[in-house]
Amino acid sequence: SAPTFGFLLDIDGVLVRGHKVIPAALEAFHRLMDSHGQLRVPVVFVTNAGNILQHDKAQELSALLGCKVDPDQVILSHSPMKLFVQYHSKRMLVSGQGPVVENARALGFQKVVTVDELRIAFPVLDMVDLQRRPKIMHLPRNDFPAIEFGHGTFLLCLEAIYRKVTGKELRYEGLMGKPSILTYQYAEDLIRQQAERRGWGSPIRKLYAIGDNPMSDVYGANLFHQYLKRAKHGEAEEQQAGSLQKQRLSATQSCASILVCTGVYHPQNLGSAEPFLGGMESPFHGHRDFSFRPELLEASYIVNDVNEAVQLVFHQEGWA
Repeated sequence: SAPTFGFLLDIDGVLVRGHKVIPAALEAFHRLMDSHGQLRVPVVFVTNAGNILQHDKAQELSALLGCKVDPDQVILSHSPMKLFVQYHSKRMLVSGQGPVVENARALGFQKVVTVDELRIAFPVLDMVDLQRRPKIMHLPRNDFPAIEFGHGTFLLCLEAIYRKVTGKELRYEGLMGKPSILTYQYAEDLIRQQAERRGWGSPIRKLYAIGDNPMSDVYGANLFHQYLKRAKHGEAEEQQAGSLQKQRLSATQSCASILVCTGVYHPQNLGSAEPFLGGMESPFHGHRDFSFRPELLEASYIVNDVNEAVQLVFHQEGWA
């Protein structure tokens, strides 16, 4: 029978660890594939990584998982920018790692300027010459306590400076990447398109989001589930993403969060999905515009790995 549900799969910590595939992922995809090597249900891969081209990420996943992954099954952190067509003809400053210009053009932006190009055009804006600083090499050690700063740190600095200079809060047209609702809306639309291409006539009613990070995967899936409940009663706010507003009529009714223990999350006890901080209250590392709600950190289900997650969903849907 045609599936009425689909999977949103995180990548790092769920399917792969570093550049090695997690064995449970191969078992999971063995269950997800039919005898012809085709997926039995719609699957979209949702990652907050953005330093790679969509096509290259699809090829990487295909090689690791032993099945064909199409580029339009992969959502990178910036992928929903395809929907912001009102900005595609404007001059755009891009920052980040990897092939930023190629990524920007693939998203539809026509006039792209990089930070390096800006620095060359206006040299007085960048008064620090890192090449002239002495470089002192230290013996590498991996046992020091460490914290990894991402682009959220840059946004935090940008917001603080903007507020200090202007006295106003910096406002964003859209925030992308998990746990943004916009990312899940985009994923939902790709799931729908995938089902239509396969000729599955039944509408996709349920989404199952499998991830290893309570702060992004679980929080985002639960936030989107709350959005779907409000949308059902006509109470959801429109997301300002150009053509996406026309696609908001959806058959999807729910989004369940499934937390696995092969990545960021290591259970101190199987009853709590909150990060363990020795009894201290968990800090919220999400963006300023994502109001913190502790209940959204609680996963619908907690399992050992992605294979158990797929088995759980199949049992729930009567596919066991």
